[in-house]
Amino acid sequence: MFEGALLWWITAFLVVLDITIRVTAIIIIPRNRRPTAAMAWLLAVFFIPFVGVFLFLLIGNPRLPRARRRKQDQINEYIAATSEHLHFGTLRPNAPDWFGPLVEMNQRLGALPLSGDNGAHLIPDYQGSLDAMADAIREAKDYVHVEFYILQSDESTDNFFRALEEVAARGISVRVLLDHWANRWKPRYRATIKRLNAMGAEWHLMLPVQPLKGRMQRPDLRNHRKLLVVDGATAFLGSQNVTDSTYNLPKNIKRGLHWVDLMVRLDGPVVLSVNAIFLSDWYSETDIVLEEIDIAHADIGSGDLDCQVIPSGPGFEVENNLRLFLGLLYAAKKRIMIVSPYFVPDEALLLAVTAAVDRGVEVELFVSEEGDQAMVYHAQRSYYEVLLKAGVRIWMYRKPYILHTKSLTIDDEVAVIGSSNMDMRSFGLNLEVSMLVRGEEFVSEMREVEDTYRALSRELTLEEWMQQPLRSTVLDNLARLTSALQ
Repeated sequence: MFEGALLWWITAFLVVLDITIRVTAIIIIPRNRRPTAAMAWLLAVFFIPFVGVFLFLLIGNPRLPRARRRKQDQINEYIAATSEHLHFGTLRPNAPDWFGPLVEMNQRLGALPLSGDNGAHLIPDYQGSLDAMADAIREAKDYVHVEFYILQSDESTDNFFRALEEVAARGISVRVLLDHWANRWKPRYRATIKRLNAMGAEWHLMLPVQPLKGRMQRPDLRNHRKLLVVDGATAFLGSQNVTDSTYNLPKNIKRGLHWVDLMVRLDGPVVLSVNAIFLSDWYSETDIVLEEIDIAHADIGSGDLDCQVIPSGPGFEVENNLRLFLGLLYAAKKRIMIVSPYFVPDEALLLAVTAAVDRGVEVELFVSEEGDQAMVYHAQRSYYEVLLKAGVRIWMYRKPYILHTKSLTIDDEVAVIGSSNMDMRSFGLNLEVSMLVRGEEFVSEMREVEDTYRALSRELTLEEWMQQPLRSTVLDNLARLTSALQ
């Protein structure tokens, strides 16, 4: 009789707990969250309540801790105050009517101004960009700022690291930021840290997940930025990490995978903005303000391009990069070229792309034929049918290469290049940096790169896609559901 009563009370407790979890989830989860994401989380909680609740508590909050967000607010206020009355070069005349409001939005969200008189040149060769950065480092007279999502000392990057060692030996400050989670499990992590220590570099991990040290946030929030600044005069920005093109991972080497990337070398006032990104991340990780670094006075660059750097990520209130992309997609009149290894759009971005085709705009999307991340790869494939039916041309960069470049060009005058993919991870979870560039000569360089990508790709047709087996369609759409869990 006692056992029966105990069983009844346990059952009653579990029923009440289950109902409480479901009611609480309905109240808490949808608040300030996209309907698709809210529905995905609610389904997880309703069908697997205890596992769903655990996952929601672990990764359900897409924002950085409140203290980190306050730091970002302080940084934005400082940058806005510093740049309010400064003249950052001469802007190009005859900008499109939509360009000014877009720039104003970017500055309001990310604080960094548009600057003129900039030089920007693309480096599409993987090893060539590593060596170009090494050459720039060797010219340093005051400091070198290095910030990369993945930073590995290996055979391909040895020249880069030797350049850092040489300038450090001359007494030049070498400051390095690298993402914790992205590097911690890589094969060369210990050797890289040892080499940084040996040269005397001051280095810090970005977004460390170290609960025993009191440093904890959602574990899959990452700093995905890639940039280098030398003396505030030269900068590099783009999609490439400092690592071998195989990432030194046995599974990549076994499959013969190599990454294809793109970096841009910058000079002129825009370098100050790139440096401001580094300084803000340095402050976020160290609580140290590098007051001796000037981000208010710049030399004229080697060109007359208009450039604006746009930071984004969970430290901001909205998705700065998504709003930039949407503004450009709706502004396009003739042509849109999208290069994104992970194209998993939300409803707004998908509508903007398909609506552009309906307006008579030529739209091409460059992706990889083979994927390195199964879930993202299949989630991306789930959008191919609607894109092809809308009239988007899809180019698949031939395996075993992973096209890792992230760029967007519209018409013949404006481009974006940076670290941001067009997927919901880059919009909501990763700290990213993008650069808006206005200038026909830069877009012309981008077109040459796009032409090269097209020549090394095959076009995916709707007829071919509709012959996909049912198992692939099911897998793609299941993966698509998981992309909403943010």
